[in-house]
Amino acid sequence: MTTASSRSLSGYQHARRVVLFLMLLAAFCILLFVSSYPEESEFHEFVEAVGVSLIGIAIIGRLWCTLYIGGRKSEEIVANGPYSIVRNPLYVFSAIGAAGAGAQTGSAIIGLIFGVVTVIAFIVVALREEKHLRDKFGEAYDAYCARVPRMLPNFSLYQDAPTITVTPRTLYTTFFDSLVFFSAMPVFEFVEHLQLEHVLPVLLRLP
Repeated sequence: MTTASSRSLSGYQHARRVVLFLMLLAAFCILLFVSSYPEESEFHEFVEAVGVSLIGIAIIGRLWCTLYIGGRKSEEIVANGPYSIVRNPLYVFSAIGAAGAGAQTGSAIIGLIFGVVTVIAFIVVALREEKHLRDKFGEAYDAYCARVPRMLPNFSLYQDAPTITVTPRTLYTTFFDSLVFFSAMPVFEFVEHLQLEHVLPVLLRLP
């Protein structure tokens, strides 16, 4: 891959993080005036608890992916570990984390919307990345795409590598990027408090 092409791919990977942040920011602005119904039910608490579990899965999953990709996406076709069952596992786990963040509102519908919208946004990013990877790796990448699904994992395809090389800096970056999901917990609790105190008006309630 040429230097210019590598920079372009790196730009799309940076866009992934920017897209995720902007989506969560926009969602937060909207959710200032949206609440679950009712706020203090067992279902509300259950949805929040499931959301915390999803956030945990997302963070662990993203770190798992980084162990394998480690900044090598523009240098070679990584086809082991999570990349053996889905081509964009980082995006899949990010969508799971986004759903978990949305679930901190106590609304299953909002959590689902967060997850679905994130998947759609990342599919657009993935399609652009694939063009650069196809230009670099040609038929080898086409064969990988034909074998491994883009966003829906196929666990029967799983295969591992005997050893992997870890790049600590990328692992740390992924971890700190992932903390944005946990930020939804105190933020939405505070919003819920303001709504219960009638400081913020509730314009829409969702189960």
